[in-house]
Amino acid sequence: MEKRLDHPQLPGRARSLVARRRLLTEAFERRTGALDRSEDFRSLDILDAAAQCLITAVPADVWCAVLLDPATMLDTGGQHEHGFSERVMPRLFEIEHAEQAGADNIRALARRSAPASLLSRTMEGQIDSSVYYQDVLRPEGLTDELRVLLRDGRRTRGLLVLCRARGSAPFTSADVGLAAALSVPAARSLRSSFLLAGIDRADVPDAPGLVILDEDCRLRYVSPTADYWLGTIQERHGASARTLPLAVCAIAAGVRGVPSGHQITSRLHSSTGCWLTCHAWHTGTHCDTAQRNNKTPQDEPLTYISIGPSHPGELTAIVLDAYGLTVRERQIAQLVLIGRSTSQVAAALHISSYTVQDHLRKIFDKAGVRSRREFTGELFLRHYLPYLAEPPLSTDGRMRPTP
Repeated sequence: MEKRLDHPQLPGRARSLVARRRLLTEAFERRTGALDRSEDFRSLDILDAAAQCLITAVPADVWCAVLLDPATMLDTGGQHEHGFSERVMPRLFEIEHAEQAGADNIRALARRSAPASLLSRTMEGQIDSSVYYQDVLRPEGLTDELRVLLRDGRRTRGLLVLCRARGSAPFTSADVGLAAALSVPAARSLRSSFLLAGIDRADVPDAPGLVILDEDCRLRYVSPTADYWLGTIQERHGASARTLPLAVCAIAAGVRGVPSGHQITSRLHSSTGCWLTCHAWHTGTHCDTAQRNNKTPQDEPLTYISIGPSHPGELTAIVLDAYGLTVRERQIAQLVLIGRSTSQVAAALHISSYTVQDHLRKIFDKAGVRSRREFTGELFLRHYLPYLAEPPLSTDGRMRPTP
């Protein structure tokens, strides 16, 4: 018997799109449901599942999937086996992170209500005038690009990029609609995958390492500890082995957009389950090839990146946000975790004890526990978060400055 659609009032073509969107999200849920039963799946596996499901429904000649730091919109890893060639990646990072140019730049797309965008449509038929098309797509023999942000609320956690080559059929409105359907489910699965991290028991010193890059993002120096942490960044590539993860290249490109001596910070979720914090800064002024040839080694601009485990106190907000708690629920959860009673929480937040209890029931349901003791054990044993009494944290894990 044929399955009846929930939207019989829609025209045939629209009903077909609704059905395809449903099939796509159901396929993704089945795939991630199987992952959820595994003991060692990572956020990269969620990202890969989203990409594979979308590619099945919307074929592409070149595609990649990128994990993004919600705080900085910088790459923190990804699936690049079927992505752009190495020759265009330095220019892509310049456009995306240093210049922040292009009509469908990640940051521009994040400001729109729709999560999916087609470059040719954004450019209103003038795609040839796009700097991204001129410097990235056209050299690769590609004619158009479809992007979808993996976004849950205001937080962007990933990006899927699909490109069609010359001779392939153009993307359609239905393709854009299908891509948009994966935005929220994939973002929520990424958020949940962050909960799998346990206490970091790595055999390397609990300290950051140093990476030094030249102006062309070539490795000049990497300390042994940094080399270890670089190897834990969640990325997959094709047969040609990389000497540096693309996530680190993105951070290096991003720091070029700030004055010399200033630094930017980004966080990455490693394959070991722990969070890594990267601090990047640069010296000197970046220049073109002709100017470079006239410079002495002492004048050469260098980029420095410190990479190491995030301080436990930085991670509280990330973990609470991963459970999907509201702002009020996070406030109550943090007070409960440092031992405040119901009446003390009510007094601190100027709400009734009944309201506190109602919020606690919702918190426990989201965390999959039944009591304060279980909730505390869940976070402390799995996430090693002993610094909740420090100043308030933002939802991306950064310490807010004290007023």
